[in-house]
Amino acid sequence: MQKKQNKKQGERLTSSLPYLIALASGISMGLTVAPVGAWFLAWIALVPLWVLVVTSAKRKNQSPPAPSSSPAPPALLWGIGYHGVALSWITGIHPMTWLGVPWWPSLAITLFCWGFISVLGGIFVAIWAAVMVRLGGQKPWLRILIGTAVWCGLESLWSAGPLWWSSLAYTQSPHNLVILHLGQLSGPNTVTAAIVAVNGLIAEGWTNRQDAKDAKIFSASSAPWRFVNKYWVIATGLLITLHLIGFILYSRPIAQPPQAALKVGIIQGNIPNRLLRSSEGFRRAQENYTSGYITLANQGVDAVLTPEGALPIFQRNLMATALVAAVKEKGVVAWIGAFGERGDSYTISLFTFNSKGEIVSRYDKAKLVPLGEYIPFEGILGGIVQRLSPLDAHQVAGSANQVFDTPFGRAIASICYESAFPEQFRRQAAMGGQFILSSSNDAHYTASMPFQHHAQDIMRAIETDRWSARATNTGYSAFVDPHGKTLWMSGYNTYETHAETIYRRQTQTLYVRWGDWLTPLLLISSGGAWLVIQGRGVILSRL
Repeated sequence: MQKKQNKKQGERLTSSLPYLIALASGISMGLTVAPVGAWFLAWIALVPLWVLVVTSAKRKNQSPPAPSSSPAPPALLWGIGYHGVALSWITGIHPMTWLGVPWWPSLAITLFCWGFISVLGGIFVAIWAAVMVRLGGQKPWLRILIGTAVWCGLESLWSAGPLWWSSLAYTQSPHNLVILHLGQLSGPNTVTAAIVAVNGLIAEGWTNRQDAKDAKIFSASSAPWRFVNKYWVIATGLLITLHLIGFILYSRPIAQPPQAALKVGIIQGNIPNRLLRSSEGFRRAQENYTSGYITLANQGVDAVLTPEGALPIFQRNLMATALVAAVKEKGVVAWIGAFGERGDSYTISLFTFNSKGEIVSRYDKAKLVPLGEYIPFEGILGGIVQRLSPLDAHQVAGSANQVFDTPFGRAIASICYESAFPEQFRRQAAMGGQFILSSSNDAHYTASMPFQHHAQDIMRAIETDRWSARATNTGYSAFVDPHGKTLWMSGYNTYETHAETIYRRQTQTLYVRWGDWLTPLLLISSGGAWLVIQGRGVILSRL
């Protein structure tokens, strides 16, 4: 009786082992980003799941198929583990009592947001695994090609929607700047493809070695070579080659002509979000940003950048503020974060004030945070979930094809969440944007989120080959050069001003010119290879 119980327990442990392995490897991938930053794990963290997928494919081809041949559950757990850990900073938004949301509903909203995005990530990985099993066949090189292409395709599909943040590519930022330079070729999917391909080669090498063991093809004479695996050799060569290409791009000198220089000052106002709705908060905002502007103007800056919503008022009220009065007095250009108006709705906007204190351009935030800044399916959820904005009006997104002209030439503008969407930056760079202005407010999240946000901005600077100035409310504000090097970064939850010289650039990387050409190429080539193999199989079966 005891033996039967032990046997059942052993069988349950064996059957649950793939799920535990998948979840653990997904969590390992989540540890690559802040706050841990173990970026090197990205090059092996997908291997266990890949091996499980290949194993399930072999079981499926058995006659009859094994009952546990579906790769979807382990893949779902891997995705939940990765996105759940990487995006755990979402929980920092709780409690939202400063927005009038009671404690328990705030907890429910926070857990829903975190759970939803984690499960959504798991679903995408499950789709990837299912396609691998269905189309990968028995040829390892085809599985690697299809696996890489489908992963990149799914990331492209996901990034085209409103919910996007945790690409595999951002696991390398800000630590591995060399490999991030592959983004200049075809955007972040170039880095994602590199990570998936290397993981796939290592996994195929492992399964190949296990198959050889099972077939007992190792002989005594081959013993010294049993650990030499062609897939591992190729994986090592590919990893080295890709880093060499990145190093060549990383090593190119950055031209800094004096006529292109622009001395920019940033102000980190450090106004807690819980004060945004109060008169005290507005008083502190006026005081901090006005005094910071005057300090920077006296240092001889050409322009001053403020964070998203630095002055939480409508455009019509900006002209009466002390900050705009200081702009008129000092004559230094200012980019001020406030709220624009569009009929009965409002936008989160960045305004350019020229040396006379006049508004000469405006950029409206185009990518809004779901639930945070608008309600998806508002007709259904509007009565259940209250908007998390400090204003009562209805928030709307800006146009997708905006340009942001300034007295110093056209800029690439980004407000907060938009840093995760490389196409926003690529399009503006292609339309003549010469430098990046990133304005954000991450005050309602934990410290790991603004560091990840900074990592996103580093990727955008490298991909577009542009200097970047980033102003935030509570941190991390920063200046970044076109190679992704952080020239200066602020403290967290501190009031700071800082000035740095950046340079306007008109270069165009391959990515800026052609966009993400690699993903369609991978999809077409993998699909073509699959069709050729299928056609060949049909012909041979008829002979």
